[in-house]
Amino acid sequence: MRFWQAVPFLETEQLVEIARTGDRCGYDAIALSDHLFFTDYSVPYPYSGDGAPIWGPATPWPDPWVTIGALSSVTSRLKLATNVYIAPARDLFTVAKAVSTAAVLSGGRVICGVGAGWCRDEFEQTGQDFATRGRRLGEMVPLLRRLMTGEMVAYEGEFYAFRPLSIAPVPAAPVPVYFGGDSEPALRRAARLGDGWMGNQVYGEEEGRAVLARLHALLDEYGRRDGFEIVMSFAAPPGADLYKRWRDRGVTATMCAPWWLAPPDEARHYASDLAFKVATLERFAEEVIQKM
Repeated sequence: MRFWQAVPFLETEQLVEIARTGDRCGYDAIALSDHLFFTDYSVPYPYSGDGAPIWGPATPWPDPWVTIGALSSVTSRLKLATNVYIAPARDLFTVAKAVSTAAVLSGGRVICGVGAGWCRDEFEQTGQDFATRGRRLGEMVPLLRRLMTGEMVAYEGEFYAFRPLSIAPVPAAPVPVYFGGDSEPALRRAARLGDGWMGNQVYGEEEGRAVLARLHALLDEYGRRDGFEIVMSFAAPPGADLYKRWRDRGVTATMCAPWWLAPPDEARHYASDLAFKVATLERFAEEVIQKM
C-alpha cells in the first residue's frame, strides 16, 4: 500500500512545505484538486447531502500545473498528481502543453488524474460543451498520449481534428493517466483507457467493496487488471490491518491528510498552523507508513 497526501482546501502558501515533508517522510505522491472559480453553481454538488458545495468563496484552488511546477523544484522522489483535473473543460492543446511541461520539469514524476467533471458553470465559462464532456475525455486521452511523444500527429475524429503537428518539450517516458469518478461510465473509461483509477469519495466498507467489484469486473472485461493502480480512501481509523485488508483486495494506494485525524484538542490548529500539519504528517509516517 502506498500513501498519497491529499491537500484540498489547504492554504496555497503551505503546499511547498507540505510537499517537502511528504518527500522526506516516505509518502508516495501528493494530489492536487481542480476548480476554476466559485459561484452560485447552477447544478448541485454531487458529494454532499444537500447538493451545496463544502467550500466557500475564499477556499483556494491553485492551478494544479503551476503548483506542480513549484513542488517539483523542492522534491526529488514524490510523485505529483492531479485528483482530478477536469481536462474536458479545457481545449486539447492547453492540456497537452501543461501536462507535458510539468512532466519534463519534474523529471517524469507526474501522474495525470483526469475526470469528466460535474460543474456545468466551469464548462460554460471556458466555452467547452458540458453535454459531451465524457465522450470528449475518452477521445482526448489517447490524443494526449500521442502528442506527448513529440512525434508529428494528424487526427480527424468526432470532436478533434487537426493537420500534422507536434509539441515540445515532451517527457522521456509516458505520463500515467488515471481516471476519477465512480459512475458506471467513469469506471468503464478508467478500465478501458486508464493506467489507474482514483476514488473520489471516502468509502465505507460496503460501498468500497461494491465499487471495487464493479471496477474489477470491467478491468477483467478489458483484460487490463495487471499493473492497474487503484487509489481509494476509507471511512475508518487508519492502521496496518485496515490497509492490509484493502491491499489484499487490490487497492494499491490510499489518500491521507493526517491533520484531519488529529484529536479535537489538537485539531483546532488546523485552520492556519503549518507546524501542526507537518507534525501530523511526520507522526503518521512513523506510526503507519513505516510499519507498512
